[in-house]
Amino acid sequence: MLDTENYTPRLRQQFRETIRPAMKEEFGYTNDMMIPRLDKIVLNIGCGAEAVKDSKKAKSAQEDLTLIAGQKAVVTKAKKSIAGFRVREDMPLGAKVTLRGDRMYEFLDRLITIAMPRIRDFRGVSGKSFDGRGNYALGLKEHIVFPEINFDKVDEVWGLDIIIGTTAKTDAEAKALLKHFNMPFTS
Repeated sequence: MLDTENYTPRLRQQFRETIRPAMKEEFGYTNDMMIPRLDKIVLNIGCGAEAVKDSKKAKSAQEDLTLIAGQKAVVTKAKKSIAGFRVREDMPLGAKVTLRGDRMYEFLDRLITIAMPRIRDFRGVSGKSFDGRGNYALGLKEHIVFPEINFDKVDEVWGLDIIIGTTAKTDAEAKALLKHFNMPFTS
């Protein structure tokens, strides 16, 4: 039986034991609080035109995202009406969830070790998708690469946006941190 009180995610333990000292040596930090760490991971599914035609699509995306994240996702709604897209204010258009703490480390572990190898023709992720403040964004074309999703029960294949927020001040520090977590960068 799993002891949930004393359980520490594998990547969190790896960060404490190997990544933190390696980063301190690599960048010459004088204080442990200067070492960059993961802050949060935000997952987002946008349904787009499908949600405009059928409001149940956003609910389906929310259920799938909840399964992937292990935490209840919220439905995102339109901020204002846009007649050209047939969108009305407060119309459900997608789902999002923010992961922190143990769930964040568990998701990153599943993303890198299970989901990414299941992507067809996968050669790695771009090393240029940083925002200048140490945050990394990537997109998956299919959310069905996660093992939590039962392929037979999927009515629609959604794209999934993943934003990894770090406390790094520069992109170089953030890239080094993610490389230590075995993020498969191409460049």
